[in-house]
Amino acid sequence: MTTAAARTATTGTPPPARVTDGLADLPVVPARHPWRWLAGAAALVVAAQFLHGLATNPGWDWQTFSAFLTAGTILKAVWITVQLTCYGTVLGFALGAVVAALRLSRSPILQTIAWTYIWAFRSIPLIVQLVFWFNLSYLYRRLGIGVPFGPTVFTFETVDLLGALGAAVLGLALHQAAYAAEIIRAGVLAVDAGQLEAAAALGIPRLRQAWRIVLPQAMRSILPTAGNEVISLFKGTSIVYVMAIGELFYQVQVIYGRTGRVVPLLMVATVWYVVLTTLLTIGQYYVERYFARGAERTPPPTPLQRARAFADRLRTTPPTAPTAPTPIGDR
Repeated sequence: MTTAAARTATTGTPPPARVTDGLADLPVVPARHPWRWLAGAAALVVAAQFLHGLATNPGWDWQTFSAFLTAGTILKAVWITVQLTCYGTVLGFALGAVVAALRLSRSPILQTIAWTYIWAFRSIPLIVQLVFWFNLSYLYRRLGIGVPFGPTVFTFETVDLLGALGAAVLGLALHQAAYAAEIIRAGVLAVDAGQLEAAAALGIPRLRQAWRIVLPQAMRSILPTAGNEVISLFKGTSIVYVMAIGELFYQVQVIYGRTGRVVPLLMVATVWYVVLTTLLTIGQYYVERYFARGAERTPPPTPLQRARAFADRLRTTPPTAPTAPTPIGDR
């Protein structure tokens, strides 16, 4: 005799009905979200109005925009902007790695020097730093190499040492190094200290520990913030217009100052900034994917791989044959 039957025989009351009885017969009604659809429709209307304004408003002057988008002077200015970004990124992160190592050292003197450097260069605005390095020859007309506080062996003119482009690269690199040092330090501190203890117990040299154990794991924390910093530096190169360097924004200013076409020339600069920022973002995505191999054994497919898989499914899926209507008598 089952438990339910025993309960019925002893108490005389049937067991309570199961909660799931009859749920399969209930109709399934999808949840309706009218406000969500209304908000989406309103957003589409606003986007359509904006695109219509771009196409019909004569103030945008798309003819002037297309004439200057790939002009020789603009392409040359874009190349100078890319150069400033590359030099500032490479030198800034190289110096930032050194400053981060000083902050992580056990020497209080080195820690203080690194902290002071970061504090100073993060406190002074970038435009002030650029103007200062551009006028370095005003403070120091000659620099020399020799014995500290003693005789000088070799001297040179500071005017010949730093031109406008050199001063811009120096200012961008020193400014970038202060932020890069904190980004690298945070990535190193994110690595579990127990792994270094295990590596030291196995007798692995400290340089190999840093290169083969700490760095690959720290890069997963460094890369997202470092990518944002590189993109910020790329857009921040427009500040060097105060030094009369022919980068993108300065060249656009020169052209619309001569032609009076402010809006289309600003759109030229905007499109180039958007295109190059998109390329940097794509590069950041694939670099992050490369360093994520240790954490994800099967990384998710890239957008290009998803598009190829979708196209393959469309080609291989046979079309479904239409079903014949059911006769009325058999319904």
